Amino acid sequence: MKNIKKLVFLSMLVSIALIIYIIEAQLPVLLPGVPGIKLGLANSISLFALLVIGGKEALLIMFLRTILGSFLGGSMSSFLYSIAGGLLSNLIMIILYKSFKESLSIWTISVCGAVFHNIGQLLIASLIVQDFRVYLYLPVLMVSGVITGYFIGVTTNYLYNHMKKVPLINGLKELD
Repeated sequence: MKNIKKLVFLSMLVSIALIIYIIEAQLPVLLPGVPGIKLGLANSISLFALLVIGGKEALLIMFLRTILGSFLGGSMSSFLYSIAGGLLSNLIMIILYKSFKESLSIWTISVCGAVFHNIGQLLIASLIVQDFRVYLYLPVLMVSGVITGYFIGVTTNYLYNHMKKVPLINGLKELD
């Protein structure tokens, strides 16, 4: 029964993240003329999962959301950018959360995740175009990463603080 609750909860989080991902893909770019800058609201679900269930589950949610989102509305290149950014971002957030959760805020962890998400995407871009000059775009993406990462962190913190009052959420870490 415990595993079924956890599986249902994970499925729900993947579904929510996928819906957010698809809706956000339909929205116009945040800054016209500056490609690649998105809010990344679906990442708040992975960060929430990291706080509530753990790192493996956060990675699983990001991976499933990225695969399903690419099948439903993306392309192979969008999949490559999303998976590279998502993996690097989630790995950094997992490491920071496990090592420094007492001294780092959720929004600080989120900002670091957003910055590394952009670095992962630029790595793929530089490999695709075979030119490391794409890293000249890094300062623009770092500023946007700090802003969007802060917003996602604050949003996730708000969600987490309200959802931890729910009995199911409190018991999820014990389901392992």
